Amino acid sequence: MNTYLCAAKVLLKDYGKHALALTERVCQRARQIGQGAGRPYLYVASAQTSKEALIEQIARRDCVREGLIAVLRAVEPCVAISVRADAQKKRLSPVVQMRKCLHLYHYYEHPIWGRCNLRLQSWYPFTVDVCLNRRAWLAKQMDAEGLAYCRADNCFVALQDPACAQALADAQLQADWPQLLAELLREAHPHHSEIIAPLPELRYYWTVTQSEYATDLIFKKTEALEQHYPAFLHHAMRNFQSLDVMRFLGHRVPTTTGKVNGRFKDQIISDLKHRPEGVRIKHRAGGNSVKAYNKHARLLRVETALNQPEVFKVYRPKNNDQTPGDSKARQWQQLRRSIVDLPRRAEVSRAANHRYLQAIASTQGNLALGQAAAASTVAVRWQGRRYRGIRPLEPHDSALLEAISPGQWTLAGFRNRDMRRRIYPSTPKDPRRLRRQSAAIGRRLRLLRAHRIIRKIPRSHRYILTQQGRNLVTALLAAQHADTQKLTQMALENRRVLHQTRQIVIQTIFLPSRFLSGSVARKFYERFGL
Repeated sequence: MNTYLCAAKVLLKDYGKHALALTERVCQRARQIGQGAGRPYLYVASAQTSKEALIEQIARRDCVREGLIAVLRAVEPCVAISVRADAQKKRLSPVVQMRKCLHLYHYYEHPIWGRCNLRLQSWYPFTVDVCLNRRAWLAKQMDAEGLAYCRADNCFVALQDPACAQALADAQLQADWPQLLAELLREAHPHHSEIIAPLPELRYYWTVTQSEYATDLIFKKTEALEQHYPAFLHHAMRNFQSLDVMRFLGHRVPTTTGKVNGRFKDQIISDLKHRPEGVRIKHRAGGNSVKAYNKHARLLRVETALNQPEVFKVYRPKNNDQTPGDSKARQWQQLRRSIVDLPRRAEVSRAANHRYLQAIASTQGNLALGQAAAASTVAVRWQGRRYRGIRPLEPHDSALLEAISPGQWTLAGFRNRDMRRRIYPSTPKDPRRLRRQSAAIGRRLRLLRAHRIIRKIPRSHRYILTQQGRNLVTALLAAQHADTQKLTQMALENRRVLHQTRQIVIQTIFLPSRFLSGSVARKFYERFGL
């Protein structure tokens, strides 16, 4: 700021008058923009007033189809630059501090983005925030392509061509973001060229403050979602531990110890909340979160919100001045907040959604314990040998089933030594005893393989759960940890959730369509009537 004020030939003692005069010109220009477009220029006095609801009311009242909807003013907290006296140095100096100032909200019905807004801070450093919804953008794209769809609030409950819609949504990440944002900036903040004139090389650096990436699954029948969603909630709240939440959101958990990394200092929280449109379950790890909720009676949405992208990695040049095509200069580094890494941010968010969907896919809301265990409790023959049935209520077999159940084995699988460490807490010093323990675990693993509860990963010493095994383990663990009081409470909770879900009535005209599909949702399609 010292360099900027020197270039602008503004003395520190005159900074207040200079900044105040510039603020007045910025506000006056915003008023002229609103009046020139014939749109309202309103002051929002209370933070409790919903700006989105107010803008929606104005847009419907005036039938705004494109262009500026309104300009709103509001006094809000911000990070601003002021000049204060330094007692130690005995001179004036710029300081960065929290304070309140006037903010200008420009709401648009953009021809490309749809409904969006630009928030302009009216004091140095004149921070700009742009909020847009990629589903509104997708609606504009499908209108241009002539694709039929049915939209309810922020969801598409029916699509004429889901594959084409997904391709259009993926293409958004490759847009010329600096050019699009610069055009919106010139329209809403024309004084920015005057502000940066003292330093011609000064530019706005566009970053992603917060992003939300959602994956929607549409059920053919409302009853199917009502039947299984309470089981999803119970399974997630009962079985997803802190380590599982960390893996969903990209945190590294050592497979050797299975404990939280000592350098992780944030909190991990899972909570359940009832909303007018449905029931929401949310898992937070630091500033990032993954949540699931039911909307419009037949849509299940899983959504990942990133506030701290540095948890993830991106393969990019080590130095920003390296040639993009020079692969030798690339390495895995922290994911930046810059819009340059926006495609990678979408990729890791989509992967987090898929991991969460795979984790709750093992829930069987109507699968009885007897049905799940019937095929595994009888003797079978495998590779020419006879193997006894699984005894899920006996200590030895139940301990093994519980050891293979954690989500940490979902991706990389588990080894003989992993099971030995969980079943035998202490490692014996006698090599013969250690071999006997390993041999005992090997026999138990062969028993599980014979019953097709686990399978071996080719060309490795690792095993993973099969779909049949996951169903059995989920049902057995739910039965082991439940008592009469818990079952009664769960039945009452399920009844209350179903009652609230049935209260949602959406009157919608459904167009002829086929619904979203994909490899990740295949389990839901096969089992829950998607």
